[in-house]
Amino acid sequence: MNLENLIRENVKKLSPYSSARDEFEQFTKQMIYLDANENPFTNGMNRYPDPQQKELKAVIADKNNVSKDTILLGNGSDEVLDLIFRAFCEPNRDNIITLPPTYGMYGVLANINAIENREVLLNEEFQPNVEAILNAVDNNTKIIFLCSPNNPTGNSFTDSSVIKILNQFKGLVVIDEAYIDFSKDESWLSVLKDFPNLIITQTLSKAYAMAGLRIGILYASREIISVLNKIKPPYNINGLSQETAVKKLLQSTMPTQVRKILVERNKLIEALSKCEFVEKIYPSDANFILIKVDDANFRYQQFIENGVVVRNRSNQPLCENCLRISIGTKEETEQIIELLKTFNNAEKSIIYR
Repeated sequence: MNLENLIRENVKKLSPYSSARDEFEQFTKQMIYLDANENPFTNGMNRYPDPQQKELKAVIADKNNVSKDTILLGNGSDEVLDLIFRAFCEPNRDNIITLPPTYGMYGVLANINAIENREVLLNEEFQPNVEAILNAVDNNTKIIFLCSPNNPTGNSFTDSSVIKILNQFKGLVVIDEAYIDFSKDESWLSVLKDFPNLIITQTLSKAYAMAGLRIGILYASREIISVLNKIKPPYNINGLSQETAVKKLLQSTMPTQVRKILVERNKLIEALSKCEFVEKIYPSDANFILIKVDDANFRYQQFIENGVVVRNRSNQPLCENCLRISIGTKEETEQIIELLKTFNNAEKSIIYR
């Protein structure tokens, strides 16, 4: 891979915006700050946050045994994904490849940035069709998006498929690991140094229970991070989010909560396997389960009528009559299991009016 050949021409010429906090980093409480046109009256929020999120990056780097120079943080994973498009994809010329059924935001961002989205369906086992993917590549293909564990299917892609794509594609390969902490498989972070075209995205929204903070994480080579820093907004992670995330990461409650979620996932799978209307339960490495039912529209409405919101994924390729159910607390799982027992005996006429 030649990174220079992938960067947009206008981005190559850019110099990153230099904020007041970028130009001077030796902060002490005793100094008088008159450099950023801030309100001087202290209330804990009157100063701009650290634009490079140094403390938060240091904590994340330590937890994942990587250099903080290989980390870029965004206002949710959607921002870091958008930055990849804006840095490397020329509008109305370049294309990307996605593998439906998958996370819908890849396609949305492609449309926003005027980039062609070439969809190559997963096979019946929800695994990448590597030959078809590589056949879809042309000189203007900049990125292949792999969501593993995948959303909405819940499964992880085989190592052999991913490695073949990394080795044979000369563009960027983005592996979205939003659900990696629920998987038995190891993160691809362990081989980040081996593949200069590899970008890994993660999030604090799922396993770390910080969805409200909107913090997305991107790992890549220092060269790729340098390119993305050229176009990153200067203060994209607010101070309260940075401070709260550092505290919660240091508390280390994630492993305990993940174990509890996996216990409830197994309990729900067992209960679903006894339901007459459930035709298939797909393997899951995530904090949700995809199931195929007799009538997804009916069953979805049935859940709604009983005060439970699930996701109807029937509009996705290969997901006809499929529902996606997130894993809740022990109490919520128990309620769902009791509710499922009533579904087995329900008449459709009760729901459809």
